[in-house]
Amino acid sequence: MAASVYNIPIKTIDGAETTLNQYQGKVLLIVNVASKCGLTPQYEGLEQLYKDKKAEGLEILGFPANNFLAQEPGSDEEIQQFCSLNYQVDFPLFSKISVAGEDKHPLYQALTAAIPDRTGEGPWKKDLIDYGLTPNEPPEVLWNFEKFLVNKQGEIVARFAPDIKADDARIVDAVNAELAK
Repeated sequence: MAASVYNIPIKTIDGAETTLNQYQGKVLLIVNVASKCGLTPQYEGLEQLYKDKKAEGLEILGFPANNFLAQEPGSDEEIQQFCSLNYQVDFPLFSKISVAGEDKHPLYQALTAAIPDRTGEGPWKKDLIDYGLTPNEPPEVLWNFEKFLVNKQGEIVARFAPDIKADDARIVDAVNAELAK
């Protein structure tokens, strides 16, 4: 299991082929991100959590995705520029991928298969329905900014709904618990 998450081919936002292998021994918070979403301001909280916990071994990994109402239409270069200019994002960003549907990236296939249900689903799902949208049902990713926590061994240990912010006690406590192991 651990090896499968670490060895899945991905690309950095600069287009370099890589894997998550370089993050072995770190706690990972993997987030599908988007620049034109109502949840986009979550970049601020994610960056703050990264600054607060990076020295202890946390890595936040952002995977831009255009799956939800085309809210990430830009190129990798445009995404990187947006994140840097608007949110001073310093955590690693990767090349845009699909996180749901038929063309779901193998990383997200592994994440959603490992933990099919989201923790802490708040009003976001109801809001999507109220807007006339049909939200994805588990195990699919509901929307932008869903978060997956991976322990130091590469095992997926938690999954948080999109409307759970990075400073929410449920995320902070789960991250701290994994960092302490």
